[in-house]
Amino acid sequence: MLSFISYKTPQRYFEAFDTHYSFINLKQVKIISACIFALALFARIIGVVFYTETSKMQNYAEYALSNWLQLSGSIVFWFISSYLLSTKKSTLTQRKVTIFLFILFQLLISLGISYTVSLHNTKNTLTMLLVGILVVGIFFVIELREIILASIFLALVFILAIVFPKIAFQEKLINVIAGFTLSFILFCFSRYTYQSRSIHFIKIKELEEKNEEIALLNTQKTNILSFVAHDLRGPLNNIDALSSLMLLENEDNVEAKMIQSSASQAKNIIYDLIEGIKQGDDDFRKDKISLNNLLQQVVKKWKVSSDRLINSALPEEEIFIMANSSKLERVLDNLISNALKFSPKSAPININLHNEEKYAAVTIQDFGIGIDEGMQKYIFDQFSKASRKGLLGEKSIGLGLYISKQLIEKHGGSIQVTSEKNQGTTFIIKLPLA
Repeated sequence: MLSFISYKTPQRYFEAFDTHYSFINLKQVKIISACIFALALFARIIGVVFYTETSKMQNYAEYALSNWLQLSGSIVFWFISSYLLSTKKSTLTQRKVTIFLFILFQLLISLGISYTVSLHNTKNTLTMLLVGILVVGIFFVIELREIILASIFLALVFILAIVFPKIAFQEKLINVIAGFTLSFILFCFSRYTYQSRSIHFIKIKELEEKNEEIALLNTQKTNILSFVAHDLRGPLNNIDALSSLMLLENEDNVEAKMIQSSASQAKNIIYDLIEGIKQGDDDFRKDKISLNNLLQQVVKKWKVSSDRLINSALPEEEIFIMANSSKLERVLDNLISNALKFSPKSAPININLHNEEKYAAVTIQDFGIGIDEGMQKYIFDQFSKASRKGLLGEKSIGLGLYISKQLIEKHGGSIQVTSEKNQGTTFIIKLPLA
């Protein structure tokens, strides 16, 4: 429970913590010294304006001396702290010495005010001293040795302050007890503040280290994926070319067809990996294009390469958007490929385009197996657990829809899905009009 009393910042973080809070403490010195100066100046002005009345106060000479000490001391500490904060040559020792001396100054003037107001019997009025203790204990983060010295200083000054006044021995004894009590309160406040700030600082540092580790791992992962993907494309292209030559010699070569199909699937996976790696790239050029023409080209390409029925309904009026045509074509290819993959050969694929206020809306509809309602929220995740094999056993690594969503969002658009099991799936792409 009282672990904060002997708490020490772990050696691993001590130097960084000590340096960091030496600057924060120095900023506190600058701010608090400015506040002390403002309050002391206000008191001095009041004393000058109402000199006749204030000069009749008991212990007026002590008030005046205390006021001048506050004014001069706060100015000195404000200039020193400002200089040390502005110069790059200040050392840790210089900062810590300045902070420690200011703490003693703060305690001394707080005790002086309480001592004067209480008519030299400090236990009677401790308000200002308690304020000074709270300021030191809450606003300054100092080491164990320094707070021990400050606490001893406060106790000694407090005790010495009641040696000379002519008060009863019992009153002096109570003052001694109060002095030690207040010194202990100062010590506990300071240690608790130190432990809290230290633990907070360590957590932040540990989080920064974890983030750096994660960033390094992500970089390594990206480099590995990029290396593997790029280096695998060469052999796969060779396999694809050889299988094509075999099919030219014999169109009914089942093994060659299987080789070509497998090579094509592998290349698609590699393209997905490469596209996934490039998602953080800033190079994303957009031009004004006709979405009608792009859809016509894509549909024509799929009709040539597939024996499936693909219907398209495009408006007579051309719809223009700002887009990266190759990236957008990849999205359309991916969605059409999925529609073919998850619907029977006898079922058609419908592709529609229409104008919807400020957006162009493209719908790609199939009449296949659909997507379970519970899995629909996962389909756009990276390496989605909603990935599954096609009706002919086509494999997927769960990157296609994730990449499609990222690319559409880079265009300032959105992609949505509606699906019903065994009834089909419809993807809706909305892109801002040019």
